[in-house]
Amino acid sequence: MEASARLYTLTYDEAKTYLWAAIFVACNLVLPQVFHLIPQGGIIFAPLSLVILAGAYKLGWRVGLIAALASPLVNHLITGMPAWNMLAVMTFKLAVLALIAGMSAQYFKKATWPLLIGVVLVSMLIGGLGELALTGGIGATIQDITIGWPGILLQLIGTYLVCKYL
Repeated sequence: MEASARLYTLTYDEAKTYLWAAIFVACNLVLPQVFHLIPQGGIIFAPLSLVILAGAYKLGWRVGLIAALASPLVNHLITGMPAWNMLAVMTFKLAVLALIAGMSAQYFKKATWPLLIGVVLVSMLIGGLGELALTGGIGATIQDITIGWPGILLQLIGTYLVCKYL
């Protein structure tokens, strides 16, 4: 199933790029608070990844990358989450997701289930390798899959709907 969607690639010299990135950072401040009302909700649903994936796929890798780099830091400074020792890993994983999502959308110019699944799987693989390099282990990446599969499904469905209907 393919979404007939308008996908955009905003550039760094457009004000819209920074406006959308700021909106995504704000969403990434609010959404985790909602999901953390559910026990282990942050781990299960990975709300930061949902916003970054949808935003980068719809508006381009630059918007996604700015939001991916800023969201964990802003969240940490305001809420204390993610924990300081996980900040680099989370930032890396989100940046990889933003780059792969945005570049895939730019290259293929469509949103299909196989493309979105591929984006998520490739970003998880690269993110896991990055986590291994940064921490010496890949526990959070394994946890992202074993505990976080509902969040992965939510990311895929949410991104597809955003690309198709917004």
